[in-house]
Amino acid sequence: MTQARVESVNVGRPRPMERNGEPATSAIWKEPVGGRVAVRGVNVEGDDQADRSVHGGPDQAVYAYAGEDTEWWVSELGRPLGPGNWGENLTTRGIDVNGALIGERWRIGTVVLEATAPRIPCWKLAKRMDDPLFIKRFAHAGRPGAYFRIIEEGELAAGDAIEVIERPDHDVTVGYVAHVYLEDRDAAERLLEAPAPPAGWRDWAESRYSSTK
Repeated sequence: MTQARVESVNVGRPRPMERNGEPATSAIWKEPVGGRVAVRGVNVEGDDQADRSVHGGPDQAVYAYAGEDTEWWVSELGRPLGPGNWGENLTTRGIDVNGALIGERWRIGTVVLEATAPRIPCWKLAKRMDDPLFIKRFAHAGRPGAYFRIIEEGELAAGDAIEVIERPDHDVTVGYVAHVYLEDRDAAERLLEAPAPPAGWRDWAESRYSSTK
């Protein structure tokens, strides 16, 4: 069995772009970096977000996407896609990123990360893919990738092993959260079974559940 590992560490800074003819910024364009990289505070060293009200912050400090899922997209789209294509900080290999439980912890190098939420696609991803309809396509694919909070700061690098050191006693995965939000909102109550989602997700699930009672 192939050991789970980091295939690439990717970072990027906000860059100017346009949305509907108006100026905007995004850091979704990320490139691989070599050597050991510090992970501390709310970021991977050398990385940033243009709007931390919707991207980044403590509960979305690190974004991981599986290299296997990128390969699936290559076959779907018929064009090459490299590491960092989805704005991910960590391109992984040999681990089910979408199957990570909310609250699951990974040790990579000297860093400990905790899975918090899926990536919900927005217009910036559509812009990155040069396809205004890509938001729906990404949502329906069921391959959202996972956001993580930083539990222990440290350093990591491409090639480091990914060790799952804690799996909570529930079955709410990152992929299931995305499915409920995008496809089956009547199941929002199930998300409350996870003890450590970001406050915004818990508030949404409680509000949605209350409205359906």
